[in-house]
Amino acid sequence: MLVELRAENYAVIDHAIAQFGHGLNLLTGETGAGKSILVDALALLMGGKSSSDLVRHGADKAVVACVFESTPGAETILELNGIDSAGTEIILRREIQANGKGRVFINNQPATVAVLKQLAPELALVHAQSETLSSFDQAQQRTLLDRFGGISTESVSDAHAHWRQAAAKLDDLVQGEQDRLRMVDLWSYQNKEIDQAHLVPGEDQALETEKRVLANAEKLYGAAIGGFEQLYEGGASAEVSLRAALRNIEELARYDNRFNEAAMQLASARATVGDVAASLRDYAEGINASPERLAEIEDRLALLDRLKRKYGATIPEVVAFGEEVARKLAEVEDREGILKALRAVLDESIAAYRTAAAALHDERKAAATRLAKLAEAQINSLAMKVKFELAVTATDAHSGWTSTGWDTVQYRIATNPGEPLKPLDEIASGGEMSRVMLALKVSVEEGAVKPKKKAPTPRTLVFDEIDIGIGGRAAEAVGQKLKSLSRGQQVLCVTHLPQIAAFADQHLVVEKREAEGRTKTQIRTLDDRSRTHEVARMLSGATVTDTSLQHAAQMIAASR
Repeated sequence: MLVELRAENYAVIDHAIAQFGHGLNLLTGETGAGKSILVDALALLMGGKSSSDLVRHGADKAVVACVFESTPGAETILELNGIDSAGTEIILRREIQANGKGRVFINNQPATVAVLKQLAPELALVHAQSETLSSFDQAQQRTLLDRFGGISTESVSDAHAHWRQAAAKLDDLVQGEQDRLRMVDLWSYQNKEIDQAHLVPGEDQALETEKRVLANAEKLYGAAIGGFEQLYEGGASAEVSLRAALRNIEELARYDNRFNEAAMQLASARATVGDVAASLRDYAEGINASPERLAEIEDRLALLDRLKRKYGATIPEVVAFGEEVARKLAEVEDREGILKALRAVLDESIAAYRTAAAALHDERKAAATRLAKLAEAQINSLAMKVKFELAVTATDAHSGWTSTGWDTVQYRIATNPGEPLKPLDEIASGGEMSRVMLALKVSVEEGAVKPKKKAPTPRTLVFDEIDIGIGGRAAEAVGQKLKSLSRGQQVLCVTHLPQIAAFADQHLVVEKREAEGRTKTQIRTLDDRSRTHEVARMLSGATVTDTSLQHAAQMIAASR
């Protein structure tokens, strides 16, 4: 849901803040006050094209910003783009410099227009008169039909992923064959060199340790034997001194038991000295000052260093490199077998995709017939007389296969009797497009099959100047449809008609005034009394009469 929209130095707006709520939010005001400009500002925050012409005269930059309630889908998009979450809200801001340059911020973190475009389907669908065609592209048309029919594209998406993966593997093998053949000799040499080395993970560290011992055998032997003699052998050894001291302490303990613990400590120290001395003696006896073994170790370490320089920083990396080379050689040797297996997998994936896509096509065709019938009735209740259909066209060309199927969904309409059906994006006016979109959305919300997994839909729908060319009962029908649509999601609409304004859950008025020789725009949220006065103004014009006030109150009461 859209919570707040701000604009500063944007077009004729100096500073304006609009706060929105659940249900139907309607914007009214005099012509030229800036109602549609606010909708254009929101379209800009959905990734629309910017221009330096949007900067208010005399200002350095224009700033537009909004706050949306967050959605799980939007959070995922932010995470994929490295943008931190801001709790339960998403804050979008866009700055446009007078020189044409601009900046984008999401949750006060630098971002790009591309990210805004990714977020747009999760947050809002804006039917501004200047943005109508681009906001209802092929993807949106297909999504709307799938939502109506409760159609899931998961099976097709899985089949498409398997097909692409199988095709990529086969293409990689076929396209890289010449390069592989040129590399066979090198791979064979590398594989043989690594295989003959009989590498053992961790052996380089163990050999380095043994090398240090052998290279310093004489020093190590002298140190070990010297330590052994000082601890255990010789008239002045530690063991001799401790033994003599222990006899004296034991003599004292015979007469004074305070020395019992001291005697025990000395006995323990003597045992420790004996153990350490034995370890030093065994270590010295085990030292083998073998020049032959030292040379053997140095040769092995040199081989290991050479392999690591060529194939990896560690022995496990060298082993992994050898395994990969062996795999490539096996592929070359068994090319025909591998090709045959890959082609079989590809054929299976193609057949699976065709089956899934054909089933999806049949579902869409059936749903398209139902949606066209409902939508045509809804459109014609909005002061239009049209023929409407949905064309679902399948393509068997691989270039047209996507994760959402092989269908092209096209909405076609004839807005006047006797005219041929044409694509929806070729109809004449933005007002007509807005009414068609309203009718489509109402048809989907009221007639949709409940899917196992609900297709994504914008949480806020925005309609600008939806009432162009209508009045009377048709205007009341538009108001009823907007009200019906707003029960399922937030709706924001700019209107000039009191019949529509009477249905508002939140009514905002856009006003402009002159101050210090400049035009300024402000937005007010109306209470019940002010709302009745605004609807009365829309009924009677500049002069609000008691009759128009009474009529306005009756219209608002009837809308409830």
